[in-house]
Amino acid sequence: MRTLTEKRYRSARVASEAVPEALAEADRGKGAEIGRLEGDEPVARDTVSPRPTRDTARHAQAHESAIKHVTGRARYIDDLPAPGDTLHAMVGLSEVAHGRVVRLDLDAVRAMPGVVDVITTQHIPGHRDIGPVFPGDPMFADEEVSYVGQPLFAVAATSYLEARRAVKAAVVEIEPLPPRFDPVAAAEAGEFVRPTHRQVSGDWEQALEHAPHVLEAAQFVGGQEHFYLEGQACLVVPSEDEGVIVHTSNQHPSETQKLVAEVLDIPFHAVTVENRRMGGGFGGKETQAAPWACVAALLARRTGRAVRLRLPRGDDTRATGKRHPFHNRYRLGFDDDGVILGGDITLIGDCGHSPDLSEAVVDRAMFHADNAYSLGAARVTGHRARTHTASNTAFRGFGGPQGMMIAELAMDDIARHVGQDPLTVRKRNLYRSGRDTTHYGQQVDQHPLMVEIIERLERSSDYWQRRDEITAFNRESAVIKRGLALTPVKFGISFTAKHLNQAGALLHVYTDGSVMINHGGTEMGQGLHTKICQVVARELGLDFDSVRISATRTDKVPNTSPTAASSGADLNGMAARDAAAQIRQRLLDFAAEHYRLDREGLRLVDGELVSGVGDVHQRVAWGDLVQAAYLGRISLSATGFYATPLIHYDRDTGQGRPFYYFAYGAAVSEVRIDTLSGEYRVERVDILHDVGDSLNPAIDLGQVEGGFIQGMGWLTSEELKWNDDGRLLTDGPATYKIPTFGDLPPIFNVELLEGHPNSQASIYRSKAVGEPPFMLGISVWSALRDALSSLTGYRASPSLDTPATPERVLMAAEALRAAQANAGDPR
Repeated sequence: MRTLTEKRYRSARVASEAVPEALAEADRGKGAEIGRLEGDEPVARDTVSPRPTRDTARHAQAHESAIKHVTGRARYIDDLPAPGDTLHAMVGLSEVAHGRVVRLDLDAVRAMPGVVDVITTQHIPGHRDIGPVFPGDPMFADEEVSYVGQPLFAVAATSYLEARRAVKAAVVEIEPLPPRFDPVAAAEAGEFVRPTHRQVSGDWEQALEHAPHVLEAAQFVGGQEHFYLEGQACLVVPSEDEGVIVHTSNQHPSETQKLVAEVLDIPFHAVTVENRRMGGGFGGKETQAAPWACVAALLARRTGRAVRLRLPRGDDTRATGKRHPFHNRYRLGFDDDGVILGGDITLIGDCGHSPDLSEAVVDRAMFHADNAYSLGAARVTGHRARTHTASNTAFRGFGGPQGMMIAELAMDDIARHVGQDPLTVRKRNLYRSGRDTTHYGQQVDQHPLMVEIIERLERSSDYWQRRDEITAFNRESAVIKRGLALTPVKFGISFTAKHLNQAGALLHVYTDGSVMINHGGTEMGQGLHTKICQVVARELGLDFDSVRISATRTDKVPNTSPTAASSGADLNGMAARDAAAQIRQRLLDFAAEHYRLDREGLRLVDGELVSGVGDVHQRVAWGDLVQAAYLGRISLSATGFYATPLIHYDRDTGQGRPFYYFAYGAAVSEVRIDTLSGEYRVERVDILHDVGDSLNPAIDLGQVEGGFIQGMGWLTSEELKWNDDGRLLTDGPATYKIPTFGDLPPIFNVELLEGHPNSQASIYRSKAVGEPPFMLGISVWSALRDALSSLTGYRASPSLDTPATPERVLMAAEALRAAQANAGDPR
């Protein structure tokens, strides 16, 4: 393993060599080498071998838009050229959290310079409710407002500045009604956006009654702002057939197509949604990008002119939902060794004012309330509380991280209670033979892999030696305390809504041999398009540069699922493979007849059709084969499709197999706290993560690093604050603090687990890597609790809600000291 500093140097050197080399490639011809750096392990970000081969199509490959990114040639929504008469849209938002609209006077808005059109709910010809799954999300508030930031009306003007000025001229009178911001109180009052759900395994009450030890505790897990670099944006152009073409920064083009069509009251085929790339999504553009496209489309349809809508950062942050905050509690019984026998876990998700995706988010929190541990006989209850805030929505991990937090809280608490190291208790509770079935009835088939990951990470991170050193340090240090924690991750891969586990692809081979692939997934920087190109190149025996990918469009691949649930490569990769396999089959069948070759010995390798075995081969260049197939009237286009097998879940019984497989990982984090100020720093992180047989180690490594840092930010610095009136105060980078370069641990060792292919038939036996690494950040929170626990000689487990800001850390330290003083302990 290498430290992050070493990897940064290597990455910088590769990048500095690769960019000018790539730009000069046309002068040298293909196949030129881009300076490979040799070392004692594969250089994940060094992505080009001396000669492109089938193997490079399969493994480390630079992001297909990397050079465009760094040179500024990659176009995002606001970079797209538009007609000269394009209008700019802006949305008027509610300043009241809950109230009745008494007056909405827009005459002054219409009279503002440059204003061309103003719309409210009365101007919508079709559906007024654009809830993605369940109703509850009006496009514009009408009689009642439900949160600060709810859209009331929209304006189209000839310039962005004129549109911003115009919305401020509105006269809005809202009679305030009592708002509710406390999800616990909402749950107690039965205020839910969706019904409560339960999963039960065994007689949990009996388990609690007969357990030698019983503990209970509660925690608050804060939300998180998506903070994508490219905000909510779209460009809508009217088409000549009374439809619209929607360019949108959006993770779910097909749903946006549906909602736009329903709002405009036109057929789905009259709406084309296109997305080439996003400047970040993280779940914030799965459902909550569609409303802005609906607004712009309605204005475009009414005016007959293109409309561009780009929310200012403050409006974006106030008007859109976040990661769901959760209030969790557990009551668990365990034996003298700290092994859980059973218990009761309750999760209350703060859903905001409407359902959005909250049913599935809280379901996934319930599915992951065990993390990697057997709960024994357990009941898990999930409540979906309604509050007067923006409707909370998908975010990387989709409820899984919030559910895992209660499991990790319990592990630390049980360890202090029985006087054992938390890692020892964690290992004793891992899924194992005889206890390999989850509380929702799914068997954990690769549970030995979790054991191996932890044991390897123990050794590579010198966990026990460092534990002894840290314990000795804390014994002598009164103010500065160090903490260490190793936490695992077991994350289920699949959409929990079964019908979303499907994907399509469209593949064209042109007569010069070049290949174009289109699929239903969207690119938000995670490298999905790169992996899909690699899949096609591998299937057709081509080098990566022979395959090009086009923008995701609803008129090419219809009825697609969102790019979410870590399923982008799994689903779309298999669909693309299916399309490529059809083309390969046709070409090989044609070649056997046309060239009079043995069909059984034919294969596509390194840009050639190869026939024969041993040293005797006949070869036909790929381009010649394609040209011959075209002249032979062989179809060179194919549609591919894939549906995930085996998965099912019965909500009535709370039992089933909602996940195709599990991805695993573990992280060791070390922290240092000043207990007099609460300030702390993360000093070292070691990660070992399971990606099966990686499709692209370069991209996967970046996902693990980025996911961990984003998870760390969620649990430490990213604090959402509202005032008493329900107005979000942390609505920009001045008040909302995501991790920066300076927050990276000085020692950051990240390794991908090798030699363990997926047990299920995923794409080339790889595993999803989008969401699972996010939960590795829990190790930082647990390390902070470990450091604080040393104030009591590791006898007490501190209460530490998240985000664990320095203020919260200081309050936790003071609470521990006060408890010690009250107990008469001088420490």
